[in-house]
Amino acid sequence: MGKSVTRSNLAKANGKRDSRIFEAFAYHLIALAREKRQNSDFAIKGQVYAFDSTTIDLCLNVFWWAKFRKNKGGIKVSTLFDAITQIPAFVHISTANIHDVNAMDMLVYEPEAYYIFDRAYIDFQRLFKVIQHSGFSVVRAKSNLRFSRMYGLKRDKEKDVKCDQISKLTGFYISKYYPQKKRRVKFFDKESEITFMFLTNNFELSAEEIAYLYKIAGKLNFLSSGSNST
Repeated sequence: MGKSVTRSNLAKANGKRDSRIFEAFAYHLIALAREKRQNSDFAIKGQVYAFDSTTIDLCLNVFWWAKFRKNKGGIKVSTLFDAITQIPAFVHISTANIHDVNAMDMLVYEPEAYYIFDRAYIDFQRLFKVIQHSGFSVVRAKSNLRFSRMYGLKRDKEKDVKCDQISKLTGFYISKYYPQKKRRVKFFDKESEITFMFLTNNFELSAEEIAYLYKIAGKLNFLSSGSNST
């Protein structure tokens, strides 16, 4: 660019520009990269996304606007990760003290796509939006979640699926926010020797495939509990 362009000139130019210019350009490059990486080798047909967040510590003396705790600064980066292309499809940056579930409000759900969530994202009012957009969710359930079993589905008792049931969520507010039935899959992972409980609104895939979707996100080291699911 020539000797006349200095670092301070670039800094001033960037400081005067709206950050949305860089955001739009980043998503343009992401779209190009995802298109190049598309393939049909994934075991389950359809778009598969994993959603999680990470907190980045910042020096409060320098980044005073990113106050996290009394003497600590930080931001939270929530990422929607395309499991097929292994490229982030969406990134949202917020202050670190915002709860993870709030970033779900920024997502635009695609019909027939699968969205994988960890336990931190159990918010049934927000999860119901996936259904309203004709998408599918797979979320790892908390141990204290209450169900009312309706009926069980057929399963191979010699495999690692411990239960595959159709249930209704109980509790006044939960049943109000999520009035439809839910599928509950309990799966024992031999590698980690951990039993996982998953909730999903997909009734077509096998129980093994439901567990496989979550396990793929763990093998990509994307979900915060991924180390426990591989």
